[in-house]
Parts: sequence; structure tokens; C-alpha cells
Amino acid sequence: MSIKLNLMKILVINGPNLQLLGSRKPEIYGKNTLQDIERDLKAQAKKLGVKLVFFQSCIEGELVEKIGNSARNGFDGIIINPAAYTHTSVAIRDAIEASNLPTVEVHLSNIHKRESFRKNSITAEVCSGQISGFGIIGYRLALQALYDMNKMKNN
Repeated sequence: MSIKLNLMKILVINGPNLQLLGSRKPEIYGKNTLQDIERDLKAQAKKLGVKLVFFQSCIEGELVEKIGNSARNGFDGIIINPAAYTHTSVAIRDAIEASNLPTVEVHLSNIHKRESFRKNSITAEVCSGQISGFGIIGYRLALQALYDMNKMKNN
């Protein structure tokens, strides 16, 4: 008799313009593409035994819908880089809050060292935490944080 273990399932959401990573302002966002970030995160997830589902959109409503359905679709947590919507989207903020899932907000650049309008995140206050300024490493840190939080919750 074999016992089937349920893998932790994490939704990784990337917002507007992140499909342009690698070519858009590499001096700020780095040279890694979104595909590079996904490949890097998949390698870490495999080591942890975590299933990842990736979603990227420039359309606010699509992001809201994906977040809103996340708990119902069996996700255990969310990693989100809302990009420009970080500073403007009450709808994304409310969807994160309504999901009741642990959520880590990630930014490649340090938003607190940038233009004044980028320093305010309206989504961060409903997230478990925020990681900014570490480039691609921020996604790894977010995954590790969600994994550890889930482990502590289940012990």
C-alpha cells in the first residue's frame, strides 16, 4: 500500500510588463528573463517537493480572477509580483485579502530606493511579507518562506 503525499501547491503571479524582463531597464530589473526566473524557481521547488503554477498578465482583471480562484483551485500560497499594480490596484489588494492564503509580494528592485510613487505598496499590507531589492533571489526567498510557513502550520 503506497501513501500518496499531497504536494504543497504555490501560485506564482507576475503582473504587467514582466514579460519584458531581460530587455526592459536591465540596470534596474536585471538581465534575467521571466523564463529564467521560472526555471530557477522550478529547480528550487523540485528540491522542496513543491508544485508551482505560473501566471503572467498585463490585465488587472485577469490577475484579480486568478487570485480570487486560487484557494478554490487548491493552492496553499501565492508569490506575487504585482509590478505597477502594487501602487494602484485596490482590486488586486482585495483579491489577495479575500483569498485567505499566505502571500509573499516580490519586487526585483528595491522599491524603497526608487521614485516616491513606487515606495507605497497598497498590496503589501494584506500579504504575509514583502521581499524587494534582491533580484531573482527574491522569488527563491519567497518560495522558501511559504514552504517554511506551511511546515510550521502543519507541525
